[in-house]
Amino acid sequence: MLVLHPWWGLNDTIKDLCTRLAAEGFVAFAPDLYHGKVATTIAGAESLSNALSGKTGKADVARAVEHLAEKATGPKLAVVGFSMGAYFAIDLAAADSARIAKVVVFYGTGPADHARSKAEYLGHFAKGDPYEPDAGVAEVEEALKKAGRPVTFHRYDAGHWFFESDQKDAYDPAAAKQAWDRTLAFLKR
Repeated sequence: MLVLHPWWGLNDTIKDLCTRLAAEGFVAFAPDLYHGKVATTIAGAESLSNALSGKTGKADVARAVEHLAEKATGPKLAVVGFSMGAYFAIDLAAADSARIAKVVVFYGTGPADHARSKAEYLGHFAKGDPYEPDAGVAEVEEALKKAGRPVTFHRYDAGHWFFESDQKDAYDPAAAKQAWDRTLAFLKR
């Protein structure tokens, strides 16, 4: 299981998520796309994400897949992406379709050639999210369906970052639990 962090960086919340996934029986690995830098403010996160080139980020994700593939027991991998990490997760499913079987995205989308993907998709989104507008979410969901990909997108009465317990103004324990339960059920089937 590849876990791709949000624009905050590889913080304790994402590290804890890897521990939770490991407790459920998964081999979980989260690459550090910022190479040691972590933001705690929106301005800091914007600065870090703006400095990350798509090409560099995609190369780091590809190296992480190679590393994880060496540790995995099966031929297929799953990827979980949060916000900015969701963009890389969706791209990865198209770029490495032979290895990526399942994609879980939390409040993030991105452009990709979905016809190249062979993955199943699960998405968790906040209704009325200013960072990830409903129309864009619906567009990606429809594009995945048109590409023949199995896709289920859930919308929550919560804000962006509702799953991340360190985001005190956005964290929604009830929505986070429901998303976690749905994610585990999806990954374990």
